[in-house]
Amino acid sequence: MREIAFRQALREAMQEEMRLDKNVFLMGEEVAEYNGAYKVSQGMLEEFGPKRIIDTPIAELGFASIAVGAASNGLRPIVEFMTWNFAVLPLDQIFNHASKMLAMSGGHFGCPIVFRGPNGSAGQLAAQHSTAFESWYANIPGLKVISVSNPYDAKGLLKSAIRDNDPVIFMESEVMYGDIGPVPEEEYLIPIGKADIKRAGNDVTIVSYNKTMKVALAAAEELSKDGISAEVIDLRTIRPLDIETIIRSVKKTNRLVVVEEQWPYGGISTEITYRVQKDAFDYLDAPVRRVCSADSSMHYAANLVAAYLPDVPKTIKAVKDIMYAVK
Repeated sequence: MREIAFRQALREAMQEEMRLDKNVFLMGEEVAEYNGAYKVSQGMLEEFGPKRIIDTPIAELGFASIAVGAASNGLRPIVEFMTWNFAVLPLDQIFNHASKMLAMSGGHFGCPIVFRGPNGSAGQLAAQHSTAFESWYANIPGLKVISVSNPYDAKGLLKSAIRDNDPVIFMESEVMYGDIGPVPEEEYLIPIGKADIKRAGNDVTIVSYNKTMKVALAAAEELSKDGISAEVIDLRTIRPLDIETIIRSVKKTNRLVVVEEQWPYGGISTEITYRVQKDAFDYLDAPVRRVCSADSSMHYAANLVAAYLPDVPKTIKAVKDIMYAVK
C-alpha cells in the first residue's frame, strides 16, 4: 500500500467528495490562493475554482455564519479553522445554530457541515493557542466529534463526515500534518462512532485519540519490555463514543488508563471512567487511571510545556500503579 502524508490524506478526502457532489465546497482563511495555512488544500483552487475554494477574511464568526446558512439551504460546506483556538469566536454559530437546526425545525432541515482544523498544543505556542477542545464540543447534543491520529483514519473519517447530514467537528493536529502512513488508492469510508484497536494486549487497556495516540503506543512498547501487555484503543470518534469496544477490552484486561490532552476536570476520560464503572465495575482489578494535561493554562517555556502535557513516562507510571495495586 502507498504511504502519504496526513495533509495529503485530508486533501484527497475533500477532493474526492467535491468531485462526487457539486454542493460541497471549502472555505476558510488562506485555503485558496495560499494553498492552506498547512498546505492541506494545495492545488484545490486550480481544480475547483474560486466559487468552491473560498478565501475568507480573518472573521471566524462571519464565515461560520455564512457556512451555517449555506448548509441550511442545501449546500455542504467544509469550514477550515486555522486553529480550533480561533473557533471560540464562532462557537455561537456552532452551538446555537448548527447543532440545534434539526431540532428547532422539527426535523424538516438539518445542517450538513464539517468544521475542521488543528486542535490542541503544537509546541511552544503558549496559553492562547494550545487548548484541546474535544470535550467542549462533545458536550453539545446535535454535534458529532471526530479526532484522528493517522492518515488512514483521517481520510476515511473525513469522507464520512462530509457525507453526514449532521454537523461534524473534525479535529486534527498541527504536529501531525507531515506524518506519513499507509492509505489505499481505492475509495474507502470509516464509519463514524467506531473505535479501533491499534495494538492488542491482555494486561491493561490504554485508551487515547489524536496525537496522544503516539504517547499511548510508545508507552505500550516500553511496557512490553517489562512483560506488560497493553491493549491500545484509538477512539477516533469522541461523540458518538464507542463505549462497547472499551468495555470488551476492559473485561479482558481488567485495567484501564485513559490518555488525553484535555484538562482533567470534565474531560473525555471522566465520561469514559463513569461508563466503565457503570457497565464493567466487577471486571476492574484496580481503579481507572487517567493521564491528562495539567489543570492550568499551558505556558511558553519548554520545561513548562513538558510538565503540562501527557507523555510516555507519565503513562507508564499510571499503568504500573494499577498493575501492582492490591485489589
